[in-house]
Parts: sequence; C-alpha cells; structure tokens
Amino acid sequence: MLSRVANCLYWMSRYIERAENTARLVDTNLQLLLDFRNLNEQRLAEHWLPIVQATGDEEAFFKLHPKATAAAVTEFLVFQPENSNSLVQSICQARENARMVRDQITFELWEELNRLYLFVRSPRARDLWRSSPSEFFQEIKASSLHMIGITYATLLRNEGWYFLQAGKFIERADKTSRILDVRYQTLPEKGMPTNISQAEALEWSAILRSCSALDSYKALYGADVTPKSVAEFLLINADFSRSILFSANLLDQSLRRISGVPEGRFTNDAERLAGRLVSELRFSTIEEVFDQGLHNYLDVLQQKLNDIGNALFQTYIFQSFSSLEEEILVQQEEQQQQ
Repeated sequence: MLSRVANCLYWMSRYIERAENTARLVDTNLQLLLDFRNLNEQRLAEHWLPIVQATGDEEAFFKLHPKATAAAVTEFLVFQPENSNSLVQSICQARENARMVRDQITFELWEELNRLYLFVRSPRARDLWRSSPSEFFQEIKASSLHMIGITYATLLRNEGWYFLQAGKFIERADKTSRILDVRYQTLPEKGMPTNISQAEALEWSAILRSCSALDSYKALYGADVTPKSVAEFLLINADFSRSILFSANLLDQSLRRISGVPEGRFTNDAERLAGRLVSELRFSTIEEVFDQGLHNYLDVLQQKLNDIGNALFQTYIFQSFSSLEEEILVQQEEQQQQ
C-alpha cells in the first residue's frame, strides 16, 4: 500500500471519530446546564472553559474570543472555520482524505460521508442547530455510527482496514482521556477524592453520558456515581468499547496486523510504544492513578498517544530517500498506481 493512501485512510478515520466525540462532549455539556439553571456569568465560564481546555485548543480559542461563554465555546468547537479541530472542519477534512483515496473505500461509505459533509455545510445545519442543538448532534453521532457499521460490513480486512482501525482507536483513546479530564478541577491534585456534592455527581454522570457509558457503568457499579468508579471504568476497563484500555488494545492489535509481527514482539517504535501502553494500563490500579493525580496521569497518557502517532508516521508515512534516483523511481511507481 502506498504511504499516501495509508495516511489518508488513517486521518479520514481519525477525523470522523474526532467529530463524533466533539458532538458528544458539547451535547452533554449543554444538557447538563438544564440541571444548573441559576448560574451567574462566572459560574458559566467555569462550566465552559474546561471543555476548551480538554480539547487542547485553549490558546487558539482566546485568540478568537475574549470570554468562555456558551455561545463562544459552542461556536468555536462546532462551526468555527479558524479552528482546524472544530466539528465541521473535522468532517470536511475527513471527506477530503476520503476523496483522495476514493478507490480504496466503498461506495456506501463515501455516500454517507459525503451526505454528512453536505449537511454540515448547508444552511439547514445552522437552522437545526438554532432550533434544537440536541437533534443536530444526534445527526452527527448517528452518521458516525452509521459509517462505523458500513466499514465493518463492506470493507476488506486488508492493510487499509487496519490503518482505519489504528486511526479510529488512537483518536478514541485520546478523546476519552480528554473527556475524563474535563472536571479535574473538582479533584484533589493527588490522592483519592472523599465526598462529592450532588452537583459534582451530576457532572461525573455527564462524563459517562459523553462516552455513551452510563448504562454500561450502572450494570457494573450500580446507580452510585463516584470519580473513582468513573475513572476506573473509562480508563482501565477491558470490556467497554470506549474505554482507554480497550481502545489502546485494538490500536496495538491493528499495528501488529499491518506488520504481521506476533504479540509480545515488535518491529518498529509504534508497536513498541503501543504494546508498552497496553501493558501499563492492564497492570495499573485506579488507586495508583489517583496517587499520581488523575490530571497528571492523563496528561502523560495523552503524550504517549501522541508519541505512538508520531512513530506510526515515521514508520509508514514519512519516506526518506538516500538518493535522487530513488525518489524519482518511487514517484514513478506511485503515478503508475494512481
């Protein structure tokens, strides 16, 4: 497979997952406000600013907006063209990557992604956003889940498939960690939290809803929502499909299927780092996580995921040439296969 093709499939999958997670995060936060009707301007800023901080785009946000108001944050995260990670921009970039490898994906997948692209670029999207944000986000989430189903039902399980999977699960692990980190200000810097207020319990329930995890959480832990149990479920539960451990495990498996190396061995830095991360998560306890500090732990985890992504790029995407003749030969081969 050409490195260009692998790169487009990888990023197409990441951008689709990024758009869905942004929709989940903003939608849940808007619904959470219904439980806090009497917040003053300062409390509203404290409610919305962590959302921007969790995405890692705080600096870019304040270049465009003076305050973290509901209108400013939602505009920035959903529609703002200057924000390359906004929901609409993520869908546009997913569609552009898909267009560049149209022959590598099925008609059904292209049709659904193109339909979603046309929707978010149309006046109807703005109208639906103004009249019912919840319905707008449901449209995004339903389309993303539809595309996941299409990929499982129609795509070949070849190298392209595993680059798609690698992109999806590295993005999902990263975004789950950021969603989990949204309310870290309510926790002690290090150590296990003791008692939490009813308002804080609602906020941690919202984190579970952002990951479509509330029902699965209740099946294991009951109705009592605590930071310890929520963090344990979203971080190191091996059976929930949106947990960080589950995502890291599927990422590790996908990387190994690309190279063909068996479990327990590695042939490149991406496999080495992914395997190490899975082992660390498998053999960690939630007490150890809180002893280190949940926010600090998640910061380190996000850097490890970035390192895996960089190593994957260096291994499969970036091409270094030892001579001009070699570069010309590779370019000719690529042109012949286009």
